Amino acid sequence: MIKVLFVCMGNICRSPTAEGVFRHMVEQSDAEDEISIDSAGTHAYHVGNPPDGRAQDAALKRNIDLSSQRARRVSRDDFEEFDYVIAMDESNRSDLLSICPDDYEDRIHLFLDFSGCDESEVPDPYYGQGRGFEIVLNLVEGASGGLLKHIRKKQ
Repeated sequence: MIKVLFVCMGNICRSPTAEGVFRHMVEQSDAEDEISIDSAGTHAYHVGNPPDGRAQDAALKRNIDLSSQRARRVSRDDFEEFDYVIAMDESNRSDLLSICPDDYEDRIHLFLDFSGCDESEVPDPYYGQGRGFEIVLNLVEGASGGLLKHIRKKQ
């Protein structure tokens, strides 16, 4: 079983969106028995809360339900448990590296490195207006497809 953890700052916008989109892709490809998926935040601002309502609404428009997810904070144990710890941006990556045991640093990746797009970071839509959550979904869908191909190729 390959285990994937998506990480953003508060675990209510980008990482739960990534978890939901990637889970949907994994289910569509009949790989749910091969890949386990979770998400977490580098900060404990929203522990126990569901994803932001705007993230849920945007995902539901694409038939992806995030409502059962609850925010949690990433822990040192996650680096041993998960094969891939996927950061949404450089700030999250830096926070992850600061708590990661040395033997597991190679498990930390930037999500958009799997996308093939020119962007390097998934922007945080929390304080924005307008299409921020749609932009996140577009980027996450592209990177999710690339990550799934990468995992399948390595198996």
